[in-house]
Parts: sequence; C-alpha cells; structure tokens
Amino acid sequence: MVRSVGARHGLSDADVDDVVQDVRIRLWRSCTTTEQIERLGTSYVYRAATTAALDMLRRRRAHGAAVTDCVDAHSEQLAARSSASDATDAHDLERQVLAALETLPLARRTVVRMYLSGYEREEIAELLGWTEAKTRNLLYRGLDDLRARLTTMGITWPPT
Repeated sequence: MVRSVGARHGLSDADVDDVVQDVRIRLWRSCTTTEQIERLGTSYVYRAATTAALDMLRRRRAHGAAVTDCVDAHSEQLAARSSASDATDAHDLERQVLAALETLPLARRTVVRMYLSGYEREEIAELLGWTEAKTRNLLYRGLDDLRARLTTMGITWPPT
C-alpha cells in the first residue's frame, strides 16, 4: 500500500523506498511495541504514507531539484503527467473542495475530513468516542452538504 501511494504521487523507485523507510520510522515513533503497530488500522498507515510522500515532494519543491538529477530519470514521470494546466486545474479544484469543506458545521466537517482521509466509519466513531449511528448520520449529512455546496459552486462530476 505504501508503495502504491508513492507511485500515485509520481515518485521514482528510489524515492518510494525512502517513503517506505520514512513510514516505518513514523510507525516506530508513534508506537512503542510491535503489538501496537499490528493493531493500527490500514487507514493510519495510508495517511502516514501519504504524508511522507507529500513531505518529500514539499521538501523537493522548497529546496529545488538536486543538480545531479538528470532529465532521463524524470522523463517517465513527465510523460505520465498530462499538461501543466491539468495540474493547475486539479490544484484549483482541491482548493475549492477544501473551501467548501470549511463551511460545514464542525462535527460534520470533522467526520467528513476523516472519511476523505481514508478512515472507515467505524474507526471514526471509535476515535471520536461517538456511537456508530451518530457518526454515520453526521457523515452522510456532511457528504450531502459538501456535494450541495460544490454543486452551487459549479463543480460537477460524472454520474457513477
């Protein structure tokens, strides 16, 4: 799963290996025993992997690409990505979704953020100390509110 997260963010094999190591370190720091690590949900590991991959990309962006990086090493990544305008559009869409999410009431916003981060409904209920019914209700209402706000902003998506 960690490797797929790295690949999804366009990282090279060497960078994916670095992300795997970073996730291991994060897990070891957050849990003192092997039993605690084994009890972690997949959503926690997924979030740790996503955060590690994004941190690597942010560090790179902040420091610029290394001078020793050659064009050939990145040609596959560049070919796989569509145009720069698509990336800009995706960034704008993300910004709009986050803005719409901020307009939700706090309880709904919390549940929807956790759900969009990969938590399962049961995990959310357990972490927040709520009943499954309360969590389910807030999640579905929050998702409906978010969908309505996005629609009023002119953001649509193809039917599933």
